[in-house]
Amino acid sequence: MPKYVYDFTEGNKDLKDLLGGKGANLAEMTNLGLPVPPGFTITTEACRSFLADGRLPAGLEEEIAAHLAALEGQTGRRLGQADDPLLVSVRSGAKFSMPGMMETVLNIGLNDESVHGLAKQAGGNERFAWDSYRRLIQMFGKTVQGIDGELFDAAFEKLKNGRGDLDVDAAELRGLVETFKGIVRAETGADFPADPREQLLMAVTAVFESWNAPRAVLYRRQERIPAELGTAVNICTMVFGNCGMDSGTGVAFTRDPGSGQQGVYGDYLQNAQGEDVVAGIRNTLPLQELERLDKNSYDELMRIMEKLENHYRDLCDIEFTIETGKLWMLQTRVGKRTAGAAFRIAVQLVDQGLIDLDEAVRRVTGDQLAQLMFPRFAKDETRKRLTRGMNASPGAAVGKAVFSSERAVELAARGEAVILVRRETNPDDLAGMIAAHGVLTSRGGKTSHAAVVARGMGKTCVCGAEELEVSTKERRFTAPGGVVVAEGDVISIDGSSGEVFLGEVPVVASPVVEYFEGSCAEDDELVGAVHRIMTHADAVRRLDVRANADNAEDAARARRFGAQGIGLCRTEHMFLGERRQLVEDLVLAGTDDERERALAALEPLQRADFTEIFRAMDGLPVTIRLIDPPLHEFLPDYTELSVKVALAGEEASEKDRALLAAVKRLHEQNPMLGLRGVRLGLVIPGLFAMQVRAIAEAAKEVPGARAEIMIPLVGAVQELEHVKDEATGILAEIGVEALVGTMIEVPRAALTAGQIAEAAEFFSFGTNDLTQMTWGFSRDDVEAAFFSRYLDLGVFGVSPFETLDRDGVGRLVRLAAEEGRRTRPDLKLGICGEHGGDPDSIHFCHEAGLDYVSCSPFRIPVARLEAGRATLTGGGSDTR
Repeated sequence: MPKYVYDFTEGNKDLKDLLGGKGANLAEMTNLGLPVPPGFTITTEACRSFLADGRLPAGLEEEIAAHLAALEGQTGRRLGQADDPLLVSVRSGAKFSMPGMMETVLNIGLNDESVHGLAKQAGGNERFAWDSYRRLIQMFGKTVQGIDGELFDAAFEKLKNGRGDLDVDAAELRGLVETFKGIVRAETGADFPADPREQLLMAVTAVFESWNAPRAVLYRRQERIPAELGTAVNICTMVFGNCGMDSGTGVAFTRDPGSGQQGVYGDYLQNAQGEDVVAGIRNTLPLQELERLDKNSYDELMRIMEKLENHYRDLCDIEFTIETGKLWMLQTRVGKRTAGAAFRIAVQLVDQGLIDLDEAVRRVTGDQLAQLMFPRFAKDETRKRLTRGMNASPGAAVGKAVFSSERAVELAARGEAVILVRRETNPDDLAGMIAAHGVLTSRGGKTSHAAVVARGMGKTCVCGAEELEVSTKERRFTAPGGVVVAEGDVISIDGSSGEVFLGEVPVVASPVVEYFEGSCAEDDELVGAVHRIMTHADAVRRLDVRANADNAEDAARARRFGAQGIGLCRTEHMFLGERRQLVEDLVLAGTDDERERALAALEPLQRADFTEIFRAMDGLPVTIRLIDPPLHEFLPDYTELSVKVALAGEEASEKDRALLAAVKRLHEQNPMLGLRGVRLGLVIPGLFAMQVRAIAEAAKEVPGARAEIMIPLVGAVQELEHVKDEATGILAEIGVEALVGTMIEVPRAALTAGQIAEAAEFFSFGTNDLTQMTWGFSRDDVEAAFFSRYLDLGVFGVSPFETLDRDGVGRLVRLAAEEGRRTRPDLKLGICGEHGGDPDSIHFCHEAGLDYVSCSPFRIPVARLEAGRATLTGGGSDTR
């Protein structure tokens, strides 16, 4: 039979999986000889068993009884003893801190008899005893019995009648206890349980059940904490901060969790129990005031805080209670902190000799770095929030609302800041998205077109703001409450929170981005800390980091941000705007000569684009993907074109009629699985040859250029062989060397990677499409349709488009990597999907043996840091 209960003297800080964070750290403080009230911990294994079976595991009650007996022997008191009672607290404690998400019950053991014994222990302090008893009934009733807490609060407020808590005397509190017991009786149909052991077991069960309470589930999802971990339960001898003004409770930090600065930080509340501090029932005192109130306890607390920080080698968050002048430690943990504090503290600890630079890199995360990089709104209490959507791409953007790409470009050309507002965006909106400071859509999710493109550009974006009624025709949107925002009205969007505000909210710039851009000196404390950590991460990482960049401007920015090449240059973006006319000519070509003329017109434009990119990368590798999307995406919208032709009647132009016929001809029921990628190159003679020739001639023009030609959507080696034969012939003719490889984005390609590697010189995993095809999801549809339900049901803990699905898609990646290298040992492997900038996915790429990740320019610093962390942590990413 497993051991389910551990005394505080049996554990240590490394047993968080078993004892939870709180229990492990209570044991660690006990081992350090700090003043910790005696107690014991029920393991997470017991919780998992309870959650699986719906009852306490066999033998647990007996183990609890044995440890309780030992605790009674140690303290010389019995639980609930009438004349001299032992009281205990029952507190949750998962492996990862989930503050306030699960249940706590204090003062277990009190009843109508032991309340008098408690008063006797406190030297006849009747008020303290009855205050503790009313707290037990109130907390127990709410958290264990599920009674609406407002009923207890209302009764207490009625009794106080405008007075403070401390102004209520013992007799009044005694009457309040009877009132509270009446509430319990009315709400449950039974008396408040007087048996102390029944109270204890009911409280333990309630803590186990609180693991799956809605707020705990939501918090775990937000923090990506696995649902299967379960919580431990800590049973600790009660010490009382509500004995009088020489008692109290507080929370302390060994450094400022907001800035990372060293000093005395925390709050203290006299004559109070722990929940009073966090509940905000009374105004707390700054921790420094404790020195004046109780210098002995203050000095001891300072010594303990220093000891804990040196022992844990990190910022510590501490809970303590003072009982009639005696200091007790109730909890410690590595404290949560802001992103800026995380970097500052890591470097401070290096300088103090407590950790080395390896550990400093492990202590910070890519997500924290991303928070430091994006502009943010200053706190402004006067700002008016209109709605909240999905926080699709972080940052803060302010500008005039515009409702078309053309208008965005027009106003931006005049130097005006604009926010592009659409129901949803499409590739035609690219120019407007580039011109805009931010993008707001009423439809779509985090993987919609707007979100993906905005993240790639480092553009602030809020998607799926469904409360907004957007009318692009009338150039306005209506927000809840009937607020109408017309074109030209100023709005502010927060891509970090998803909030949308009316008017201008002040923006604070990020010095960290200025540092990466080369325009901020390293003497700024935060920037200096980022510089030191990034320098070390670069020195230790194995993975290279490349950029997804489609033009020279993005390529240059990527280099400034530390990119070691381009992992994905999408050529289809070069066919938009004014060049769309040339694609239309290609589609409408009725003869070989017409097709060749259309291709000949496109080639010099492509060559010029590639030349600029090669120059910007200055000898670094550039992976260029040949055209991937179906050609109809470059043609006018079918409905709009049909209306145009119908309204024109006989006066409709021949070209419009021909375009309409072409759109009908090219229409596909499922374009994602239709005529695109390598299939275009095999079906339309000369298309891929034109692109390869443009690449080769550009590479020849730029000394040191390193081109890598990538064929998309390959599912069979024969497809790749046909294209490669044509490409290598053109390369030889022009006298240029270039690698020819393929994207692995079709499951069949991953399953036959050994065959494909006979022709491919590199693989780049296109995990966006690979995820779609492996799951059978349409990325543009499923997130809004049912992802929230899937997350609620635990089908997946996070969207597989945000973080790589290791079990499914990841298995295909591993298989393709292994089989590809078995065929071609020097096969270069990379990833160029959205996952290339996701911290956990980067760790997976490191584990799977890939050579590089490729991501949007603004995610490059994040990828560099996480690649370093992957080397130092040996794989898995802990981003909590």
